[in-house]
Amino acid sequence: MKLIKRRALLKKVALASTTSVIGLTAEAKKDKKVFVHHVYFWLKNPASEADRKKLIEGLTALAKVPTIRMHNIGTPATTNRSVIERSYAVSWLCFFDNLEEEEVYQKHPIHLKFVEDYSHLWEKVIVYDSVQI
Repeated sequence: MKLIKRRALLKKVALASTTSVIGLTAEAKKDKKVFVHHVYFWLKNPASEADRKKLIEGLTALAKVPTIRMHNIGTPATTNRSVIERSYAVSWLCFFDNLEEEEVYQKHPIHLKFVEDYSHLWEKVIVYDSVQI
């Protein structure tokens, strides 16, 4: 039987456990498809700063839905290139762990109340949903 020095043994154990952790992390990441939900709102009264602020107030409350991992409320940037769409008033970007978490969000009482209380402000909404590849 071959004798392994303590230091060499510890290195082998450390390497094996690191490889296992990295493998598990990569495997867990592969199964976890981040779901991105990006919504663009066009206001009925685009010149109304009060309506814009009201919608942003509603989106701020909507951010409390517990399945949302991260969110951003935005307005068009001042960039100006032919490929940039700037006619919307407010954007709502949020990230979920997966499709199922986004479906919980869609049915959540906070989301339903948001639609009920603020939908009178917008004339058009476009949603872009995507899944991490």
